[in-house]
Amino acid sequence: MITADTIVDRYIASWNERDADTRRALVTATFAEDAEYLDPLLSGRGLDEIDAMIAAAQQQFPGHEFTLAGEPDQHGGRVRFSWLLAPTGEAAVAGGTDFAQLAADGRIQTVTGFLDAVD
Repeated sequence: MITADTIVDRYIASWNERDADTRRALVTATFAEDAEYLDPLLSGRGLDEIDAMIAAAQQQFPGHEFTLAGEPDQHGGRVRFSWLLAPTGEAAVAGGTDFAQLAADGRIQTVTGFLDAVD
């Protein structure tokens, strides 16, 4: 079974990757073909929409990176983790907690995200 650390590392890397081809490869390795993503600001279904959603977020927050806050938790096929978004080398401007359900192959099937703090 894929560990929570591996899943979350791939997820964060997908959100931080600026090269479109490399990001798409990460999205494909991280999310199931028919994955769904939903948070208060964004939503997407399938690899194309999720990849486009990540690209749009990167354009909205140039020079920002996501980092893991704390340790991810895994219970069976579900993973919970928190993250921070900050300009490189500066204080976080947002943070949240995401809940992911995994597909049988260990990729993410669904993500439901919640914003914990926004500056």
